[in-house]
Amino acid sequence: MLATTGIPRASAATRHRLVAAVGQSQIVPETFAGPTPVWAFNGTAPGPVLRVRAGERLAVDVENGLDQPTSVHWHGIRIDNAMDGVPGLTQAAIAPGEQFSYDFAAPDPGTYWYHSHNRSWEQNARGLHGALIVEEPEPWRGADRDLVLVLDDWRLAQDGAIADGFGQMMEWAHGGRIGNTPTVNGRLGSKVAVRPNERVRVRLINAANARIMEIAFADLPMRLLALDGMPTTIEALSGTVQLAPAQRADLLVDFAGADGDTIPLSLQTRDGPFEMATFALQGDPVRSRYPDPVGLPLSGPAPLPELSDAFRTDLVMEGGAMGSMQGATHQGRWMDMRELVSKGRVWSFNGVAGDMDQPLATVARGRPIVFTLRNATRWPHAMHVHGHHFRVVSRDGRPVASPVLRDTELMMPDETIEIAFIADNPGKWLLHCHMLEHAAGGMMTWFDVT
Repeated sequence: MLATTGIPRASAATRHRLVAAVGQSQIVPETFAGPTPVWAFNGTAPGPVLRVRAGERLAVDVENGLDQPTSVHWHGIRIDNAMDGVPGLTQAAIAPGEQFSYDFAAPDPGTYWYHSHNRSWEQNARGLHGALIVEEPEPWRGADRDLVLVLDDWRLAQDGAIADGFGQMMEWAHGGRIGNTPTVNGRLGSKVAVRPNERVRVRLINAANARIMEIAFADLPMRLLALDGMPTTIEALSGTVQLAPAQRADLLVDFAGADGDTIPLSLQTRDGPFEMATFALQGDPVRSRYPDPVGLPLSGPAPLPELSDAFRTDLVMEGGAMGSMQGATHQGRWMDMRELVSKGRVWSFNGVAGDMDQPLATVARGRPIVFTLRNATRWPHAMHVHGHHFRVVSRDGRPVASPVLRDTELMMPDETIEIAFIADNPGKWLLHCHMLEHAAGGMMTWFDVT
Protein backbone atom coordinates (compact mmCIF):
# COMPACT_ATOMS: atom_id res chain seq x y z
CA MET A 1 0.00 0.00 0.00
CA LEU A 2 1.55 3.30 -1.07
CA ALA A 3 1.47 5.81 1.78
CA THR A 4 4.22 8.21 0.90
CA THR A 5 3.22 10.67 -1.77
CA GLY A 6 -0.42 11.57 -1.47
CA ILE A 7 -1.05 10.24 -4.98
CA PRO A 8 -4.35 8.36 -5.14
CA ARG A 9 -4.31 4.79 -6.32
CA ALA A 10 -5.56 4.38 -9.87
CA SER A 11 -8.28 1.82 -10.45
CA ALA A 12 -5.92 -0.20 -12.65
CA ALA A 13 -2.22 -0.20 -13.40
CA THR A 14 -0.45 -0.01 -16.72
CA ARG A 15 1.06 -3.51 -16.88
CA HIS A 16 4.26 -4.62 -18.59
CA ARG A 17 6.37 -7.76 -18.69
CA LEU A 18 10.17 -7.59 -18.67
CA VAL A 19 12.24 -10.72 -19.27
CA ALA A 20 15.92 -10.50 -18.40
CA ALA A 21 17.81 -12.95 -20.60
CA VAL A 22 20.80 -13.42 -22.86
CA GLY A 23 20.35 -11.78 -26.24
CA GLN A 24 22.18 -10.15 -29.12
CA SER A 25 22.47 -6.53 -30.17
CA GLN A 26 24.12 -4.86 -33.17
CA ILE A 27 26.01 -2.26 -31.15
CA VAL A 28 28.67 -1.39 -33.73
CA PRO A 29 28.08 -1.12 -37.50
CA GLU A 30 27.97 -4.46 -39.30
CA THR A 31 31.08 -3.47 -41.26
CA PHE A 32 33.08 -3.59 -38.01
CA ALA A 33 31.69 -6.64 -36.23
CA GLY A 34 28.66 -8.87 -35.88
CA PRO A 35 26.05 -8.74 -33.13
CA THR A 36 27.24 -8.45 -29.54
CA PRO A 37 26.05 -11.02 -26.97
CA VAL A 38 24.31 -8.95 -24.29
CA TRP A 39 22.00 -9.34 -21.31
CA ALA A 40 18.76 -7.72 -22.37
CA PHE A 41 15.25 -6.88 -21.26
CA ASN A 42 12.78 -8.29 -23.81
CA GLY A 43 15.62 -8.91 -26.23
CA THR A 44 16.86 -5.33 -26.51
CA ALA A 45 19.66 -3.36 -24.86
CA PRO A 46 18.63 -0.88 -23.67
CA GLY A 47 15.27 -2.38 -22.82
CA PRO A 48 11.91 -1.03 -23.99
CA VAL A 49 10.91 2.52 -23.07
CA LEU A 50 8.20 2.25 -20.41
CA ARG A 51 5.66 5.08 -20.16
CA VAL A 52 3.05 5.92 -17.56
CA ARG A 53 1.14 9.10 -16.71
CA ALA A 54 1.90 10.90 -13.44
CA GLY A 55 -0.46 9.84 -10.67
CA GLU A 56 -1.13 6.48 -12.26
CA ARG A 57 0.24 3.09 -11.36
CA LEU A 58 2.82 1.00 -13.17
CA ALA A 59 2.89 -2.78 -12.79
CA VAL A 60 5.86 -4.69 -14.20
CA ASP A 61 6.28 -8.46 -14.01
CA VAL A 62 10.04 -9.14 -14.15
CA GLU A 63 11.10 -12.65 -15.14
CA ASN A 64 14.69 -13.75 -14.63
CA GLY A 65 15.98 -15.80 -17.54
CA LEU A 66 19.62 -15.38 -16.51
CA ASP A 67 21.81 -17.88 -14.68
CA GLN A 68 22.34 -15.48 -11.73
CA PRO A 69 19.93 -13.52 -9.50
CA THR A 70 18.77 -10.07 -10.54
CA SER A 71 16.40 -7.26 -9.53
CA VAL A 72 15.13 -3.97 -10.95
CA HIS A 73 15.54 -0.52 -9.38
CA TRP A 74 13.27 2.28 -10.63
CA HIS A 75 15.79 5.09 -10.51
CA GLY A 76 14.54 8.48 -9.32
CA ILE A 77 10.93 7.50 -8.60
CA ARG A 78 9.67 8.45 -5.13
CA ILE A 79 8.44 4.92 -4.76
CA ASP A 80 6.92 2.60 -2.17
CA ASN A 81 9.95 1.16 -0.34
CA ALA A 82 9.00 -2.47 -0.98
CA MET A 83 9.19 -1.77 -4.74
CA ASP A 84 12.64 -0.09 -4.75
CA GLY A 85 14.45 -3.19 -6.00
CA VAL A 86 17.48 -3.38 -3.65
CA PRO A 87 18.33 -6.99 -2.76
CA GLY A 88 19.06 -7.48 0.93
CA LEU A 89 17.39 -4.19 1.87
CA THR A 90 13.92 -4.02 0.27
CA GLN A 91 13.51 -7.46 -1.35
CA ALA A 92 15.19 -10.76 -2.02
CA ALA A 93 16.95 -10.97 -5.39
CA ILE A 94 14.94 -12.66 -8.14
CA ALA A 95 16.44 -16.13 -8.52
CA PRO A 96 17.03 -17.67 -11.96
CA GLY A 97 13.74 -18.89 -13.38
CA GLU A 98 11.69 -16.86 -10.88
CA GLN A 99 9.52 -13.74 -11.20
CA PHE A 100 8.85 -10.63 -9.12
CA SER A 101 5.93 -8.26 -9.69
CA TYR A 102 6.61 -4.56 -9.13
CA ASP A 103 3.54 -2.35 -8.67
CA PHE A 104 3.83 1.32 -7.73
CA ALA A 105 2.43 4.79 -8.25
CA ALA A 106 4.46 7.24 -10.32
CA PRO A 107 3.89 10.54 -8.52
CA ASP A 108 6.10 12.92 -10.48
CA PRO A 109 6.31 13.51 -14.25
CA GLY A 110 9.81 13.38 -15.70
CA THR A 111 12.65 11.33 -17.15
CA TYR A 112 13.66 8.29 -15.11
CA TRP A 113 15.18 4.90 -15.84
CA TYR A 114 15.26 1.33 -14.63
CA HIS A 115 18.27 -0.94 -14.20
CA SER A 116 19.49 -4.07 -12.50
CA HIS A 117 20.41 -3.58 -8.86
CA ASN A 118 22.01 -6.97 -8.25
CA ARG A 119 25.63 -7.23 -9.38
CA SER A 120 24.80 -4.03 -11.24
CA TRP A 121 28.49 -3.41 -11.94
CA GLU A 122 28.21 -6.37 -14.35
CA GLN A 123 24.52 -6.63 -15.22
CA ASN A 124 24.08 -2.95 -16.08
CA ALA A 125 27.25 -3.01 -18.18
CA ARG A 126 25.92 -6.00 -20.13
CA GLY A 127 22.73 -4.13 -21.04
CA LEU A 128 20.13 -4.55 -18.28
CA HIS A 129 18.63 -1.06 -18.21
CA GLY A 130 16.03 1.07 -19.97
CA ALA A 131 14.17 4.38 -19.91
CA LEU A 132 11.10 5.05 -17.77
CA ILE A 133 9.10 8.12 -18.82
CA VAL A 134 6.43 9.55 -16.53
CA GLU A 135 4.29 11.86 -18.63
CA GLU A 136 2.65 15.06 -17.40
CA PRO A 137 -0.99 14.69 -16.22
CA GLU A 138 -1.98 17.07 -19.01
CA PRO A 139 -0.05 16.92 -22.29
CA TRP A 140 2.76 19.48 -22.45
CA ARG A 141 2.65 21.45 -25.69
CA GLY A 142 6.08 23.07 -25.57
CA ALA A 143 7.72 20.81 -28.20
CA ASP A 144 6.81 19.18 -31.48
CA ARG A 145 7.83 15.76 -30.21
CA ASP A 146 9.62 13.82 -27.51
CA LEU A 147 12.94 12.01 -28.07
CA VAL A 148 14.55 9.63 -25.55
CA LEU A 149 18.33 9.14 -25.85
CA VAL A 150 19.91 6.54 -23.57
CA LEU A 151 23.67 7.14 -23.46
CA ASP A 152 25.95 4.22 -22.65
CA ASP A 153 29.61 3.28 -22.63
CA TRP A 154 30.34 -0.32 -23.64
CA ARG A 155 33.72 -2.01 -23.40
CA LEU A 156 33.99 -4.22 -26.46
CA ALA A 157 36.68 -6.52 -27.82
CA GLN A 158 37.71 -6.39 -31.48
CA ASP A 159 35.17 -9.07 -32.40
CA GLY A 160 32.35 -7.00 -30.93
CA ALA A 161 31.90 -9.11 -27.79
CA ILE A 162 31.76 -7.48 -24.37
CA ALA A 163 35.29 -7.53 -23.01
CA ASP A 164 36.06 -9.54 -19.89
CA GLY A 165 37.55 -7.90 -16.82
CA PHE A 166 34.57 -7.48 -14.50
CA GLY A 167 35.55 -7.35 -10.84
CA GLN A 168 39.11 -6.06 -11.17
CA MET A 169 40.05 -4.34 -7.91
CA MET A 170 42.61 -2.14 -9.67
CA GLU A 171 39.81 -0.77 -11.83
CA TRP A 172 37.36 -0.48 -8.93
CA ALA A 173 39.90 1.58 -6.96
CA HIS A 174 40.22 4.09 -9.81
CA GLY A 175 37.43 5.57 -11.93
CA GLY A 176 35.41 2.39 -12.42
CA ARG A 177 34.80 0.44 -15.61
CA ILE A 178 35.23 2.90 -18.48
CA GLY A 179 34.26 1.63 -21.91
CA ASN A 180 35.61 2.19 -25.42
CA THR A 181 32.33 2.32 -27.38
CA PRO A 182 29.95 5.17 -26.50
CA THR A 183 26.46 4.61 -27.87
CA VAL A 184 23.07 6.27 -28.19
CA ASN A 185 20.11 3.92 -27.67
CA GLY A 186 22.44 0.94 -27.92
CA ARG A 187 24.03 1.82 -31.26
CA LEU A 188 27.30 3.43 -32.27
CA GLY A 189 26.97 5.93 -35.09
CA SER A 190 23.20 5.73 -35.45
CA LYS A 191 21.26 8.36 -37.36
CA VAL A 192 18.29 10.09 -35.75
CA ALA A 193 15.82 11.66 -38.20
CA VAL A 194 14.39 15.09 -37.35
CA ARG A 195 12.52 17.69 -39.36
CA PRO A 196 14.19 21.00 -40.27
CA ASN A 197 13.31 23.67 -37.68
CA GLU A 198 11.66 21.09 -35.44
CA ARG A 199 11.60 21.81 -31.70
CA VAL A 200 12.26 18.62 -29.76
CA ARG A 201 12.20 17.69 -26.08
CA VAL A 202 15.38 15.61 -25.82
CA ARG A 203 15.57 13.37 -22.77
CA LEU A 204 19.19 12.39 -22.04
CA ILE A 205 19.90 9.46 -19.69
CA ASN A 206 23.46 8.48 -18.72
CA ALA A 207 23.21 4.71 -18.21
CA ALA A 208 26.98 4.10 -18.14
CA ASN A 209 28.63 2.37 -15.20
CA ALA A 210 31.22 5.04 -14.57
CA ARG A 211 31.81 7.47 -17.44
CA ILE A 212 30.98 11.14 -16.83
CA MET A 213 29.50 12.32 -20.13
CA GLU A 214 30.07 15.76 -21.65
CA ILE A 215 27.57 15.96 -24.53
CA ALA A 216 27.51 18.58 -27.29
CA PHE A 217 24.80 19.28 -29.90
CA ALA A 218 27.13 21.27 -32.18
CA ASP A 219 25.92 24.88 -31.93
CA LEU A 220 22.19 24.18 -31.87
CA PRO A 221 20.02 26.47 -29.73
CA MET A 222 19.03 24.52 -26.62
CA ARG A 223 17.48 25.21 -23.24
CA LEU A 224 17.39 23.29 -19.98
CA LEU A 225 13.96 22.00 -18.96
CA ALA A 226 14.63 19.48 -16.17
CA LEU A 227 17.34 17.65 -14.22
CA ASP A 228 16.88 14.14 -12.84
CA GLY A 229 13.20 14.34 -13.80
CA MET A 230 12.48 17.56 -11.90
CA PRO A 231 11.59 20.80 -13.74
CA THR A 232 14.06 23.67 -13.59
CA THR A 233 13.81 27.29 -14.58
CA ILE A 234 14.04 27.27 -18.35
CA GLU A 235 17.43 28.67 -19.36
CA ALA A 236 19.55 28.87 -22.47
CA LEU A 237 22.60 26.57 -22.57
CA SER A 238 25.80 26.84 -24.55
CA GLY A 239 28.63 24.36 -25.02
CA THR A 240 28.16 20.97 -23.43
CA VAL A 241 25.76 19.23 -21.06
CA GLN A 242 27.45 17.23 -18.29
CA LEU A 243 25.86 14.04 -16.98
CA ALA A 244 27.37 11.85 -14.30
CA PRO A 245 26.35 8.18 -14.29
CA ALA A 246 22.58 7.90 -13.57
CA GLN A 247 21.87 11.60 -14.11
CA ARG A 248 19.31 12.85 -16.63
CA ALA A 249 18.62 16.13 -18.38
CA ASP A 250 15.60 17.25 -20.39
CA LEU A 251 16.54 19.75 -23.09
CA LEU A 252 14.51 21.83 -25.50
CA VAL A 253 16.50 21.67 -28.73
CA ASP A 254 15.75 23.67 -31.88
CA PHE A 255 16.98 21.74 -34.92
CA ALA A 256 17.54 24.78 -37.08
CA GLY A 257 18.62 23.88 -40.61
CA ALA A 258 17.54 22.63 -44.00
CA ASP A 259 16.67 19.32 -45.63
CA GLY A 260 19.86 17.25 -45.98
CA ASP A 261 21.78 18.87 -43.12
CA THR A 262 23.48 16.64 -40.56
CA ILE A 263 24.28 17.60 -36.97
CA PRO A 264 26.63 15.52 -34.80
CA LEU A 265 25.85 14.47 -31.24
CA SER A 266 29.33 14.39 -29.73
CA LEU A 267 30.97 13.11 -26.57
CA GLN A 268 33.82 15.32 -25.44
CA THR A 269 36.95 13.27 -24.70
CA ARG A 270 40.61 13.95 -23.98
CA ASP A 271 41.28 13.31 -27.65
CA GLY A 272 38.58 15.71 -28.84
CA PRO A 273 34.93 15.26 -29.84
CA PHE A 274 33.74 11.70 -30.50
CA GLU A 275 30.63 11.45 -32.69
CA MET A 276 28.16 9.14 -30.96
CA ALA A 277 25.24 9.73 -33.32
CA THR A 278 24.06 12.04 -36.09
CA PHE A 279 20.85 14.00 -36.40
CA ALA A 280 19.72 13.94 -40.04
CA LEU A 281 17.38 16.77 -41.07
CA GLN A 282 14.81 15.45 -43.50
CA GLY A 283 11.70 16.90 -45.14
CA ASP A 284 10.02 20.26 -45.26
CA PRO A 285 10.65 22.75 -42.45
CA VAL A 286 8.23 22.56 -39.53
CA ARG A 287 8.19 26.36 -39.28
CA SER A 288 9.96 29.47 -40.47
CA ARG A 289 10.03 31.10 -37.04
CA TYR A 290 10.16 29.61 -33.55
CA PRO A 291 7.65 30.66 -30.89
CA ASP A 292 8.84 31.69 -27.45
CA PRO A 293 9.94 28.64 -25.43
CA VAL A 294 7.68 27.28 -22.70
CA GLY A 295 8.97 25.56 -19.55
CA LEU A 296 7.57 22.51 -17.80
CA PRO A 297 4.87 22.78 -15.12
CA LEU A 298 6.05 22.61 -11.53
CA SER A 299 6.08 19.18 -9.91
CA GLY A 300 7.93 17.17 -7.31
CA PRO A 301 8.24 17.26 -3.51
CA ALA A 302 7.25 20.21 -1.36
CA PRO A 303 9.70 23.11 -0.89
CA LEU A 304 12.21 22.78 1.92
CA PRO A 305 11.18 24.25 5.26
CA GLU A 306 13.52 26.23 7.48
CA LEU A 307 16.39 23.85 8.36
CA SER A 308 17.33 24.94 11.89
CA ASP A 309 15.59 21.87 13.34
CA ALA A 310 16.74 19.46 10.64
CA PHE A 311 18.29 16.10 11.47
CA ARG A 312 21.97 16.40 10.56
CA THR A 313 24.72 13.85 10.07
CA ASP A 314 28.03 13.58 8.23
CA LEU A 315 29.27 11.09 5.67
CA VAL A 316 32.99 10.98 4.88
CA MET A 317 34.05 9.14 1.72
CA GLU A 318 37.54 7.60 1.81
CA GLY A 319 39.65 5.06 -0.05
CA GLY A 320 40.57 4.36 -3.63
CA ALA A 321 43.86 4.69 -5.46
CA MET A 322 46.20 7.42 -4.25
CA GLY A 323 44.04 7.88 -1.15
CA SER A 324 45.11 8.08 2.46
CA MET A 325 42.83 5.38 3.89
CA GLN A 326 44.87 2.88 5.90
CA GLY A 327 41.99 0.53 6.58
CA ALA A 328 38.31 0.34 7.53
CA THR A 329 35.76 -1.75 9.37
CA HIS A 330 34.34 -4.68 7.41
CA GLN A 331 32.42 -7.72 8.64
CA GLY A 332 32.47 -6.30 12.14
CA ARG A 333 36.21 -5.69 12.54
CA TRP A 334 38.93 -3.34 11.36
CA MET A 335 41.00 -4.52 8.39
CA ASP A 336 44.03 -3.00 6.72
CA MET A 337 43.98 -2.23 3.00
CA ARG A 338 45.59 -5.51 1.99
CA GLU A 339 42.90 -7.53 3.76
CA LEU A 340 40.14 -5.24 2.51
CA VAL A 341 41.24 -5.76 -1.09
CA SER A 342 41.13 -9.52 -0.54
CA LYS A 343 37.49 -9.04 0.52
CA GLY A 344 36.64 -6.90 -2.52
CA ARG A 345 36.55 -3.62 -0.59
CA VAL A 346 38.55 -0.50 -1.53
CA TRP A 347 36.28 2.36 -0.35
CA SER A 348 34.57 3.35 2.88
CA PHE A 349 31.82 5.58 4.28
CA ASN A 350 32.60 6.87 7.78
CA GLY A 351 35.27 4.20 8.16
CA VAL A 352 32.94 1.32 7.19
CA ALA A 353 33.65 -0.55 3.94
CA GLY A 354 30.22 -1.45 2.59
CA ASP A 355 28.72 -3.18 5.63
CA MET A 356 24.94 -2.75 5.67
CA ASP A 357 24.02 -3.97 9.17
CA GLN A 358 23.56 -0.47 10.66
CA PRO A 359 21.92 2.60 9.07
CA LEU A 360 23.71 5.89 8.61
CA ALA A 361 20.71 7.56 10.24
CA THR A 362 17.24 6.84 11.61
CA VAL A 363 14.82 9.71 11.12
CA ALA A 364 11.15 10.24 11.89
CA ARG A 365 8.93 10.62 8.86
CA GLY A 366 8.30 14.25 7.91
CA ARG A 367 11.49 15.65 9.43
CA PRO A 368 13.98 17.60 7.29
CA ILE A 369 17.38 15.95 6.79
CA VAL A 370 20.72 17.56 6.07
CA PHE A 371 23.51 15.17 5.08
CA THR A 372 27.00 16.66 4.90
CA LEU A 373 28.95 14.64 2.34
CA ARG A 374 32.74 15.02 2.20
CA ASN A 375 34.72 13.49 -0.64
CA ALA A 376 38.10 12.79 0.95
CA THR A 377 39.28 10.80 -2.08
CA ARG A 378 41.15 11.55 -5.29
CA TRP A 379 38.19 10.58 -7.51
CA PRO A 380 34.78 11.97 -8.48
CA HIS A 381 31.69 10.22 -7.17
CA ALA A 382 28.03 10.37 -8.29
CA MET A 383 26.10 10.21 -5.02
CA HIS A 384 22.56 8.82 -5.36
CA VAL A 385 19.76 8.90 -2.78
CA HIS A 386 16.95 6.37 -3.17
CA GLY A 387 13.30 7.25 -2.61
CA HIS A 388 13.77 11.03 -2.40
CA HIS A 389 14.91 14.07 -4.32
CA PHE A 390 17.23 16.50 -2.55
CA ARG A 391 18.68 19.97 -2.95
CA VAL A 392 22.38 20.81 -2.66
CA VAL A 393 22.15 23.74 -0.24
CA SER A 394 25.87 24.39 0.22
CA ARG A 395 29.12 23.59 -1.55
CA ASP A 396 32.46 23.83 0.26
CA GLY A 397 30.83 25.94 2.96
CA ARG A 398 29.18 28.44 0.61
CA PRO A 399 25.36 28.52 0.27
CA VAL A 400 23.96 27.53 -3.12
CA ALA A 401 21.57 30.07 -4.56
CA SER A 402 18.28 28.58 -5.83
CA PRO A 403 19.26 24.91 -5.40
CA VAL A 404 17.57 22.51 -7.82
CA LEU A 405 16.11 19.09 -7.11
CA ARG A 406 18.36 16.10 -7.88
CA ASP A 407 18.50 12.42 -7.04
CA THR A 408 22.18 12.05 -8.06
CA GLU A 409 24.92 14.64 -7.51
CA LEU A 410 28.45 14.60 -8.91
CA MET A 411 31.09 15.33 -6.27
CA MET A 412 34.65 16.20 -7.19
CA PRO A 413 37.76 15.26 -5.13
CA ASP A 414 38.10 17.13 -1.83
CA GLU A 415 34.62 18.64 -2.23
CA THR A 416 32.08 18.95 0.58
CA ILE A 417 28.37 19.46 -0.01
CA GLU A 418 25.25 19.63 2.13
CA ILE A 419 22.16 17.99 0.70
CA ALA A 420 18.73 18.64 2.23
CA PHE A 421 15.35 17.00 1.82
CA ILE A 422 12.22 16.07 3.76
CA ALA A 423 12.17 12.48 4.98
CA ASP A 424 8.59 11.96 3.80
CA ASN A 425 8.90 8.43 2.41
CA PRO A 426 9.05 5.69 5.06
CA GLY A 427 11.36 2.73 4.70
CA LYS A 428 14.99 1.73 4.32
CA TRP A 429 16.66 3.81 1.61
CA LEU A 430 20.01 3.26 -0.03
CA LEU A 431 22.63 6.03 -0.33
CA HIS A 432 25.54 5.11 -2.57
CA CYS A 433 27.96 6.14 -5.29
CA HIS A 434 26.53 5.45 -8.76
CA MET A 435 29.93 4.72 -10.20
CA LEU A 436 28.77 1.14 -9.85
CA GLU A 437 32.19 -0.36 -9.16
CA HIS A 438 32.67 2.14 -6.32
CA ALA A 439 29.37 1.07 -4.75
CA ALA A 440 30.33 -2.61 -4.97
CA GLY A 441 33.74 -1.77 -3.52
CA GLY A 442 32.34 -0.27 -0.32
CA MET A 443 30.53 3.03 -1.09
CA MET A 444 27.09 1.99 0.16
CA THR A 445 25.02 2.80 3.22
CA TRP A 446 21.36 3.37 4.04
CA PHE A 447 19.06 5.46 6.18
CA ASP A 448 15.78 4.53 7.84
CA VAL A 449 12.70 6.76 7.71
CA THR A 450 10.41 5.53 10.47
